[in-house]
Amino acid sequence: MVVFNHSGFLTFSLMGIPGLESQHLWLSLPFSSMFFAILIGNGAILFLVATEPTLHTPMYLLLALLMLADLISSLALVPKLLCLFWFNDRDIASNACFTQMFFIHGASVVRSALLVAMAFDRFVAVCQPLRYNTILSHSLVGRLGLVALSKGVILILPMPLLLQRLTFCHIIIPHTYCDHMAVVKMACSHTRPNRIYGLFVILLVVGLDLLLIGFSYILILQAVVRLNSQDAIYKALNTCSAHLFVILVTYVPALFSSITHRIGHNIPPHTHILLANLYLLLPSMLNPIIYGIKMKEIREKVAKYLCR
Repeated sequence: MVVFNHSGFLTFSLMGIPGLESQHLWLSLPFSSMFFAILIGNGAILFLVATEPTLHTPMYLLLALLMLADLISSLALVPKLLCLFWFNDRDIASNACFTQMFFIHGASVVRSALLVAMAFDRFVAVCQPLRYNTILSHSLVGRLGLVALSKGVILILPMPLLLQRLTFCHIIIPHTYCDHMAVVKMACSHTRPNRIYGLFVILLVVGLDLLLIGFSYILILQAVVRLNSQDAIYKALNTCSAHLFVILVTYVPALFSSITHRIGHNIPPHTHILLANLYLLLPSMLNPIIYGIKMKEIREKVAKYLCR
């Protein structure tokens, strides 16, 4: 068995999508299309929020932070993936691999934390509408964004640091990017701390964040049930609809990918890899579309700029 050290000179090789190597060029078409849609959609939302004073509200500021996290995640993943598909450029230095891992997983944690903050925003909008601007001041939005960023850095930074202590027996990663567990499996030294910490992060991020989001919506539903007017009920539910759609497109693919990875032993490896890529890219692509369709203010601003 060949043993590789864990110095900065170690170079990994990304396999891409196992079993579909001959189809990489064709697969690049949907991935590049999704990437351009992500750049245009998220970039447009960020531009509108930055340039339109009427959109400088807590909800849209949090949305802009979510779009920024989506852009960072996509920029960390897709350029290397397209180089692999188009030019067969498989090599990635260990430091670059760990950096990519940090930004992809870190952006996912930040995205999840921002969805919790947006659930709190919807709770205040429905349950305390008269105090909305008082409670959700710009300084509080800034602090919520800082907490989300800190959570992503604090939870994900130990992953590449723990990997640097390992000795690797394999350098060919059967993946399109440096996924944490895919890299851990390349090691021949003791990896239990890495595996335990990876599971801890998943349980903490997905479990705790979904619990907090669920708690917010239970309180929102209790407030909606007390409303007497059908018009008020519709308006309250419509206020939350865009956020609920975003939660579904964020967590459902991620949970489905995680479940199939653990219990779907008969599922081909390329299916696991495709799902792992889609759960990172689909939310980034669909979030601007969902908010563009559901939010009247964004539709109006887009129409104004198109008419110009």
